[in-house]
Amino acid sequence: MKLSSWISAIRPQTLSAAIAPVLMGTAMAFGDGLFHAPSALMALSAALCIQIGTNLANDYFDFKKGADTPERKGPVRVTQAGLIKPRTVLLAAVTFFALAALSSIYLIHRAGFCILIIAAASIVSGFFYTAGPMPLGYLGLGDVFVLVFFGPVAVAGTYFTQSLEMNWAVMVAGLAPGFLSMGILAINNLRDIDTDRRAGKLTLAVRFGRNFAMNEYLFCIMAAAMIPFAVVLIAGDHQGIAAASMAGFLAIPCVREAFTHVEGPSLNRVLGQTGRLLLVYSVLFSIGWVLWSR
Repeated sequence: MKLSSWISAIRPQTLSAAIAPVLMGTAMAFGDGLFHAPSALMALSAALCIQIGTNLANDYFDFKKGADTPERKGPVRVTQAGLIKPRTVLLAAVTFFALAALSSIYLIHRAGFCILIIAAASIVSGFFYTAGPMPLGYLGLGDVFVLVFFGPVAVAGTYFTQSLEMNWAVMVAGLAPGFLSMGILAINNLRDIDTDRRAGKLTLAVRFGRNFAMNEYLFCIMAAAMIPFAVVLIAGDHQGIAAASMAGFLAIPCVREAFTHVEGPSLNRVLGQTGRLLLVYSVLFSIGWVLWSR
């Protein structure tokens, strides 16, 4: 069990999906004069632990359900490759979910019962994304899960634990990282469409085909690029967040490659590039919100 195997198992290229919404929620709280550092740190800790726990659980359960085979085109999965014992991977997943629960205790104490509901739903959904007799990812519900929990839930939850208040601008802003994370999943499902089909993993790509998955990715990019303009209309200020819409132009090479090169290595590159694009988007949005605060 080398350190490199564990690094591979946690899939660091996907962690932007946890970092970006917390960054945006924190920046919006800061720009509104409601920043609370301990809450921001605990929210980031909980988000990262849930993301890592989900990745480890997927590594274990996808292997057990036959979705991960030697024919898989994605990055190495440590359980399938025999790099780490299955039981150890499952134990690590449970450990990270437990750490997420511990990080949430402070947030629940500060912000109340609604955070308990959010934390519990996030942890349970992360585990049962691939676990259990009716896993979300195998039913084609993964896209909805990612949009909701890595979008409005994460951004608004982060904002609320600091500000103890809520508004529509924050909720709508949360759709942006949700759409981009959903785009990452669309590319992942497009790459794995053949092995998922054989394993009975009915992702949207399997249900509706390659063209649907490619257009889903394009839609996610375009929708995220439009979100800042909707937020400005709602908030009536913070026009600087429009800079985040440049992510749509930065994504053009990714979209082109996703539509023209559907083999594994190309889609792995698109997946990594979209993860970095999500971080860039969140940074541009956050800077714009803070600098153009009232």
